[in-house]
Amino acid sequence: MAEVTASMVKDLRERSGAGMMDCKKALNENNGDMEAAIDWLRTKGLAAAAKKAGRTAAEGLIGVTVAGARGAMVEVNSETDFVAKNELFQDFVRTVTTIAAELGSDVQALLSASYPESDGSVHDKLTQNIATIGEHQTLRRASIVEVSQGVVTSYVHNAATSGLGKIGVLVGLESAASADVLEPLGKQIAMHIAAANPLALDETGLDQTLVERERAIAREKAAASGKPAEIVEKMIEGGVRKFAQENALLTQVFVIDGKSKVGDVVAAAAKVAGTPITVKSFVRLQLGEGIEKEEKDFAAEVAAAAGV
Repeated sequence: MAEVTASMVKDLRERSGAGMMDCKKALNENNGDMEAAIDWLRTKGLAAAAKKAGRTAAEGLIGVTVAGARGAMVEVNSETDFVAKNELFQDFVRTVTTIAAELGSDVQALLSASYPESDGSVHDKLTQNIATIGEHQTLRRASIVEVSQGVVTSYVHNAATSGLGKIGVLVGLESAASADVLEPLGKQIAMHIAAANPLALDETGLDQTLVERERAIAREKAAASGKPAEIVEKMIEGGVRKFAQENALLTQVFVIDGKSKVGDVVAAAAKVAGTPITVKSFVRLQLGEGIEKEEKDFAAEVAAAAGV
């Protein structure tokens, strides 16, 4: 029997999209013959993942978990919303979220990590799921929020089940205050973030490219007003300041009461608790954001299927 090397297994895995252990078995079963091994995988339905890799995956689920002062979120995409209701898919997202809570946010490290109760990696399990479910799926990104003292709270919007949904938020509150004070405050801030989608914690954290773009827009508007130069400059700075305040978490109007600034709400809670409370960081992940979805022509699909 021909020797099956790690390099051969790697090549077959890249060509077929099948799991590492399946590739090794395929090569052993076919005396190291690469093409025969591919055919063997296809007959087993294990090479199907490779054919699906080019499809757009913009649906799926955001997974969220919190353990004490550390929280994790992951986004796993699928082609259709229907897959998000699949228990196999949900279990995978939930498991990978738990792994991320331990290992961190590096996607490649997560894909290489061992998958619980299996002989393979997270990547291997994902590949098996693609073959089983019949849709392209990807582990797109992961995020971690943690504090040295205090709590990390979470919120899931449009939840499919506990800890899984379309929008996920993690908020880290740094404080010596009790969890009884911090948990409800963090939950409300997380709900606010889900609704208001702040771009940064405070004004200094805003992307300067966005700020300068707003400045250019404000300059054009002000220039068209025909007002004196000194007034125009004030109009420009006012427009930029308004943009910054509306897009930084701590200066946004709190959606819960519709009047207070988020920073003032935190300060008031700290005063009642008798100890400082700081929003250390937050993360908001929305399913599919930034992915260009395919626009499908249903009539064209039917015509193609009919051979017209």
